[in-house]
Amino acid sequence: MSYRERDYLCNEKNGATIQSRTVVGGEESHERTHLQKPVKLQPSWEGNDLSEAELNFNNLTMDNASLQIHTPRDKYSFVYIIFLIHGIATLLPWNMFINAISYFIVYKLGKDSIGFNFPYVANFMQILTFCSQVPNVIFNWFNIFVPIKGDLTLRIMWSIVINIMIFIITIALAMVDTSMWPYSFFFITMITVVFLNMANGVYQNTVYGMAAKLPPKYTGAVILGNNICGTFTTAVCIVSEYVSTSKRMAAIWYFITALFVLLIGFDTYFALPLNRFYRHYDIKDKKQQGLRKTDADAPEKVPYLKIIKKAWPQLYNVFIIFFVTLAVYPSIHSDIKVSSSQFFIQDKFLYTQILCFLTFNVFAMIGSILPNLFVWPSKKYLWIISTLRLLYIPFYLFCNYQPQMQTRILPVLITNDYVYWVVAATMAITSGYFSSIAMMYTPSTVEPQYASVAGMFAGAALISGIFSGILISFLWPWFVSHVGW
Repeated sequence: MSYRERDYLCNEKNGATIQSRTVVGGEESHERTHLQKPVKLQPSWEGNDLSEAELNFNNLTMDNASLQIHTPRDKYSFVYIIFLIHGIATLLPWNMFINAISYFIVYKLGKDSIGFNFPYVANFMQILTFCSQVPNVIFNWFNIFVPIKGDLTLRIMWSIVINIMIFIITIALAMVDTSMWPYSFFFITMITVVFLNMANGVYQNTVYGMAAKLPPKYTGAVILGNNICGTFTTAVCIVSEYVSTSKRMAAIWYFITALFVLLIGFDTYFALPLNRFYRHYDIKDKKQQGLRKTDADAPEKVPYLKIIKKAWPQLYNVFIIFFVTLAVYPSIHSDIKVSSSQFFIQDKFLYTQILCFLTFNVFAMIGSILPNLFVWPSKKYLWIISTLRLLYIPFYLFCNYQPQMQTRILPVLITNDYVYWVVAATMAITSGYFSSIAMMYTPSTVEPQYASVAGMFAGAALISGIFSGILISFLWPWFVSHVGW
């Protein structure tokens, strides 16, 4: 009489080892059998490291499962265009206010309008840009370390809604006569600018974080949109000035255009979750976020210092590029006057709009397009070029820079308008080009699961560079009126 007993001894990495004990008439014989795991075919559900719940389709649609395996195409560059639009929308408030400088200091606060020299006119641009960027800096950095709770859709939606509401207030102020209360108009304007940029700080930071989930060129799309925004705003400013019958109507149509663009941005955001290409990277990012959880299912702490240590060369590049740009634009740039009576543009308004705003924005836009054609230099050497851009600051100071209500004693060494124009174009194109590649380099310096955090750091470095450049620009009117030889 015989019988067979099977004892499962262990499960090894490559399969199960089974020991069999056979008893025949009192004598025992032993046999070991090694069972291999089933072969995995690639690509397969198992080959994609899906969880047990996902393998059994728990809380997983077939469409989402397919998106985890296959990378769809961005048909007609639809997602790219949406991020381009949001790049325009994030800088629209900033550009709309700085391009309207003549509306504020001539039409609303000029001596001919209010009957006296308004004391804040001399530093109006610096004050405006300061009020714009202080909340932007605070909210960008705050949003990295203490992410604002709530749905991403609500964050962007309310940011755009607040922008729209403040532009409605700005249009209302343009429609009424404020000549009897210039101080109230000035402070109301600055307060609205603060709230506008508080909302915009969250909006901009969130957009950069979203773009960092995607391939690097989508971060470039946001930068390109930023630069297109400036060109678009300048064109709208010039057209509204010469088409409208009065300064008042020009301002009204100018700010109404901003509402139209913001509404487009509002609508296109809701198209993103419907796009398979965007959903693929969104699901991929959420999966990577899930992998960073501990055994207790608690979120792993984000290693901020580790991310900064790896990304700091590119964060420095982003910071210094925007620092130099904002140290001269628009504060010095917009107050440089025509030097030669032979120059083909003698009108003060057109000279500023074309040689300052239009030149900067067009060439910055061209610069931000160039990374789609080639990328130079490499990550390792970009810091050399970005640091050399500091030389633009003394060049601009030696142009025919004539700040409001100041008597210049620093000699004007650059008296050729064409030389100034050419160098202004190079400043703009290097700003657009090198800032784009620095922003694209940054997410790739860290592990994929931290790319969005690195992207947010890059956005914060961008805003910090802008803010620091604005702070130092307060020094230039004093410098040219007190330093000379």
